[in-house]
Amino acid sequence: MLSGSPLASPSRQPIPSGSTSPPPQSHNPLSLRLYKVLATNFDDESTKEALNTLAELYAPSPTGNGHVPNGKGKGRAVNGDMNDDDNDDELDISEDDDDEGLGARTERRNRIATSVVVPGELVPGETAARARKNLKRDVQTRLAESSRMFLNAFAEVDKQLDTLQGHIDAMRTRCDDAQNQLAETNESCKSLLDRAGSLREQRIEVTTKQSIITLFLDRFTLTPDEAELIESRQVPVSQRFFSAMSKAERIREDCQVLMSGEEGPTQAGLDIMSATSSCLEQAYEKIFRWCSFEFRQMGRDAHLEVDPIMREAVRRLQQRPELLNEALTFLSQTRQSTLLSSFTDALTRGGPNGLPRPIELHAHDPLRYVGDMLAWVHQTIAGEREFLEGLFGVRGDGRMVGSVRTFKESAEEEYMSELMDAAVGKLCTPLKVRIQQTVRSQESSITLYKISNLLQFYSLTMKRTIGSGATLSNTLNEMTEMSYQVFSEAIGAQGRILLRTPLVPEDRELSPPLPILDHVQILREITTVYESSVAGDESLEAQISGFRDILDKMLDPAIEMTLTASEEKQRVRPAWDRAIFVLNTLSYLQAALEPFAFTIEKQAVLQELIDSRVAELINEHYGTIIMDTGLGDIIEAWKTRRGDEPLSRLPTASSPRLQNALHKFSLWLTSHIIDHSPRLAQLAVQTLSSRVHRQSLERLVKTYQWFCDQVKKPENR
Repeated sequence: MLSGSPLASPSRQPIPSGSTSPPPQSHNPLSLRLYKVLATNFDDESTKEALNTLAELYAPSPTGNGHVPNGKGKGRAVNGDMNDDDNDDELDISEDDDDEGLGARTERRNRIATSVVVPGELVPGETAARARKNLKRDVQTRLAESSRMFLNAFAEVDKQLDTLQGHIDAMRTRCDDAQNQLAETNESCKSLLDRAGSLREQRIEVTTKQSIITLFLDRFTLTPDEAELIESRQVPVSQRFFSAMSKAERIREDCQVLMSGEEGPTQAGLDIMSATSSCLEQAYEKIFRWCSFEFRQMGRDAHLEVDPIMREAVRRLQQRPELLNEALTFLSQTRQSTLLSSFTDALTRGGPNGLPRPIELHAHDPLRYVGDMLAWVHQTIAGEREFLEGLFGVRGDGRMVGSVRTFKESAEEEYMSELMDAAVGKLCTPLKVRIQQTVRSQESSITLYKISNLLQFYSLTMKRTIGSGATLSNTLNEMTEMSYQVFSEAIGAQGRILLRTPLVPEDRELSPPLPILDHVQILREITTVYESSVAGDESLEAQISGFRDILDKMLDPAIEMTLTASEEKQRVRPAWDRAIFVLNTLSYLQAALEPFAFTIEKQAVLQELIDSRVAELINEHYGTIIMDTGLGDIIEAWKTRRGDEPLSRLPTASSPRLQNALHKFSLWLTSHIIDHSPRLAQLAVQTLSSRVHRQSLERLVKTYQWFCDQVKKPENR
């Protein structure tokens, strides 16, 4: 189809083989157009939109005749051989450069039109030709139709806007009327609004004052219920009562601010102080009456427990010491009667159901009898102390049993000391009478000493528990002194009886006599009791001082009796027996004291006596040995010679007698006496026997050496 076109024939002519192609013409319109078409970019949005509009405007008619009346055809039919670039070329050809001639442009358009076949066209290029011819008119027609549609739509909108404007004008009229009426109403109600605003401000002010007054009353006054708790006698004392009382006290403290203004006390402050003062006085009176009643009731029980209400009541009542003292008087009187009755029951009836048994059933055992009474009193005091600590809210000091209590300087401690002293004060008389009867009826000094130590222990315990100024402490101290006095009198009487006890001088026994043995046995038991009663922190000097008087009263009579008996033995028995008897008895006394460190002073006294008697016995034993060896006469003659008389001229030192003496001495040396002396066999302490015999032999050796030296001297020949 394109071969017949005048545009296609020049470009379709074959080029001869082997010939060179002519150089391209730089001003060839077709080449320039092709270059322009090929170089055109159809991807931008504006170009795409223009092509789409053109396609919609000249779309083929669905009837197939290719005629679109008035350019109003819808849709888009494009041949498969025809693309968007051909259409673009077709549009661009109509807008070619002005330098080309009209004939050339017409020729190119005809070639393009004849080369593009649109489906439905009767004549090829009909649609393109119509587009070139009617494009401006069709576009204007399309714009006119679109404008007419917009005008129709806007006419309807304008009509609705006119209606809306009418409504708005009517609304404005109504609003103006309402505004005028409101202005008239405001003008007419201005005074009323001013009055309402004033009343509103007054109400706010009154509300503020009411809140302040309410807070003031809540802070500085009691509620009716709280006042009833304090003033009414029908309402018992409880925790709510103490809360109301605390509030009244807090009101008085806070009221001090009202009383300390620059202008002096305010009337409100004075009224509040007066009201709270009266209220608190009524509260203290109520606490006093309640405590007095409760003290009368609780005092009847031997073992008491204190509830928090009672503890708080006593604490509050300490602010009024006169009321507290009067209330505690009832408690003290009731506790005195209760404890005295309980003590009497413990002595005569025993505990519930007979357990424990009555204390007086053990009256035949004085130590247990006195110990049970003192233990009951001590236990009662411990319970009373615990009760009073709970009553006054004092926490225990956690001290160990028997340790010294530290008495703090406080009002509570003073109250407790007075109450404890008064509560157990009536126990002193029956306790003292029974202990005195028990002590004075004892004949055994050992039992008396054990009772005295027991009394001393409880006296020290009571001093540490309730103080040295308490009535019970003084009573126990008096009973302890009385018991020690009776014991001292008893051991003194035993010593006097020991001195008056007659001994048999003719008795061959040189061991301690039976009265001495019995007396020392009593002393040993007393010493053991004293050792067990010594406190662990007591010094040795204090122990010696505490037992010195007992040793003097019990040991001195035994020593005196021993010496007296030895003198009597000397008259009827050999002198040798006297020394042995004294050493045996003194050694026995010393052996009885050796286990006890606090008897060291008396042991030293006995050791001096023993040493002196041992020295005497050594002299006597030495003299006896000298006589047994045969050297005694010679030694005696030498000591009694006149002036420088030679030894050979003495009659007792003659050569025959000297030979006899040496022979006798030689025989004595070979006898068994050289090892031990039969005369020392009755000495009870073997060390003393060996000591006496050894020192006597040493003196014999020295005497023999001296004798030999004298014999060898030339002047004695």
